[in-house]
Amino acid sequence: MKVQKRDGRIVEYDRDKIVKAILKANAEVGYSEQVGEDIINVILDEVEERKEDVINVESIQDMIESGLVNHNKYALSKKYIIYRYQRALLRKANTTDESILKLIKNENKELAEENSNKNTILASTQRDYIAGEVSRDLTKRMLIPEHISLAHELGAIHFHDADYFVQPIFNCCLINIGDMLDNGTVMNEKMIESPKSFQVACTVMTQIIAAVASNQYGGQSVDIRHLGKYLRKSSQKFYKQIQEEFENEVSDAVVKKMASIRLRDELKSGVQTIQYQINTLMTTNGQAPFVTLFLFLDEQDEYIEENALIVEEILRQRLEGIKNEAGVYVTPAFPKLIYVLDENNCLKGGRYDSITKLAVKCSSKRMYPDYISAKKMRENYEGNVFSCMGCRSFLSTWKDEEGNYKFEGRFNQGVVSLNLPQIGILAKKDEETFWKILDERLELCYEALICRHKSLEGTLSDVSPIHWQYGAIARLKKGETIDPLLKNGYSTISLGYIGLYETTKLMKGISHTKPEGEAFALRIMNHMSEAVERWKKETGLGFGLYGTPAESLCYRFAKIDRERFGNIEDVTDKGYYTNSYHVDVRENIDAFSKFNFESKFQEISSGGAISYVEVPNMKHNLEAMEEVVKFIYDNIQYAEFNTKSDYCQACGFDGEIIINDDMEWECPQCHNKDKNRMNVTRRTCGYLGENFWNTGKTKEIKSRVLHL
Repeated sequence: MKVQKRDGRIVEYDRDKIVKAILKANAEVGYSEQVGEDIINVILDEVEERKEDVINVESIQDMIESGLVNHNKYALSKKYIIYRYQRALLRKANTTDESILKLIKNENKELAEENSNKNTILASTQRDYIAGEVSRDLTKRMLIPEHISLAHELGAIHFHDADYFVQPIFNCCLINIGDMLDNGTVMNEKMIESPKSFQVACTVMTQIIAAVASNQYGGQSVDIRHLGKYLRKSSQKFYKQIQEEFENEVSDAVVKKMASIRLRDELKSGVQTIQYQINTLMTTNGQAPFVTLFLFLDEQDEYIEENALIVEEILRQRLEGIKNEAGVYVTPAFPKLIYVLDENNCLKGGRYDSITKLAVKCSSKRMYPDYISAKKMRENYEGNVFSCMGCRSFLSTWKDEEGNYKFEGRFNQGVVSLNLPQIGILAKKDEETFWKILDERLELCYEALICRHKSLEGTLSDVSPIHWQYGAIARLKKGETIDPLLKNGYSTISLGYIGLYETTKLMKGISHTKPEGEAFALRIMNHMSEAVERWKKETGLGFGLYGTPAESLCYRFAKIDRERFGNIEDVTDKGYYTNSYHVDVRENIDAFSKFNFESKFQEISSGGAISYVEVPNMKHNLEAMEEVVKFIYDNIQYAEFNTKSDYCQACGFDGEIIINDDMEWECPQCHNKDKNRMNVTRRTCGYLGENFWNTGKTKEIKSRVLHL
């Protein structure tokens, strides 16, 4: 028999531990109230007669108390209850000390690997993590119900971002950058007026991004279309200046040419400002702003020509990269780029196809941009095209009082994710049991999501003026609460999910790419979607079904389930679960079939979805990537490439980073082993579990690269 501890761990049943606990209580009561070994053995025999595979520690203690009462040992039972209560208090004592000390000593491996964008050695990052550990502890012990905390520890659900939950701040957003640039804003109690040129607009935009990022924990997205008018202002300013300077000495054609040259310089400088500011500014959480730039050449936009120039320059500079401390051009982590495919640039003879070709070239070398199909998005969102938020979650459609759609200036309140494979494991192929447990877990997620919502209620606009008073989200008055922005679907709140592939495998014995498996997987998706819609109607809150892109969660859930249920073939033995609805990376499926298949699930997962294909180094085969991009436009809303493009930031080596004999990434040229100075983007199979040598073979490929 095994025992499930309060923190979710599964341990061997130990009779001696229980005997010692009873004897400790025994020593504190009179002789007549004490029990001998015979009665203790009778009570424990009754516990063991249940012969359950796993029994909860609370159930064991309940049976012991009941057994003592049945033998008329009331005083002893009371002492045992008090002892049990005191132990519970000790467990509730602050548990952050060890994790914080390990962090300061750089020994906290879990935190070091949690976020590749945050270096835990840096003092600024450590400060954020220390605060996060305190928040996580308070959240677990005091701020959310105990059964939700336990469900999180057991891996039934994941309560995202507990390290920030103690504060009244939210997840991610679409910054209303157009309003802030056009109407001005305030930062650090200083008025920032509307810019008069493109260069200044770029500088102000990056300052806004840094201020916004410092007052929330998720990512931000910015629509570049709002910069077009400022590029035109610069163009008009240069034309006027040159015209006044030379009066009638040169022709108008020469004036325009000279103005164009100055404009190109300003365009390059402005985009360079965006790229370098975002990568050099440090937010209060110890990292660069987690920002996404939305690149959309909208035919309805009066500044489309200017925006085409801006988008092209952004892609050119991203393709070139940024010099690191050694003077080597490397791929910057931020900003993330999303490039929108529309009729005018989908590689079918559109006037901006050349920019799309540049985007594809950039994807082949620098991973980004990702791609959104305007055609498919309009089908899914009532004719609208808009950016996902920094965390890749999507807003639902929402109209203001005048009936106009609004997306910028909206946000996500937070996320709770569901471990689908664990339900499949517990159901043991019994569908009735599966749907029953799924409904129970969905209600648990609902309760946890309501905790997220309630934690934001009553928040004053003064908490983050840049968000609530000066335009990033709203322009509320000082002392006003943000409550109206939490309701009626204005902001979203997300139900995430992990492991649809493994769940189908557990219940049907086949992949969800097979017809029977697909039908079952779609039933699960629709069931979750219906639950979300029901919650939306009952509460008026903007619940959404979100294909969770948190890759670390794929490994956390799998690790917990492997420890609890052992190795299950093609489920827990891999060391990871597939993300959301994705096809497992080991399945033999081509890019076109994968996107075509996953598009069916994106339509249901309207609160957030992204699909990707893994491709080899495609720098010399751009035509193949262009064919995939064409396919994306016609078939799937949101997709990206994961390309093999390793390089070492220490020496500039551009080739395959290897795994050495000590199981570390190592540059074969300069032998650098510092993971913070390397870029390893390939994920051959996604396995990030324990590393090992294959039994009976000498130095075969390690599992961090390829699971064999």
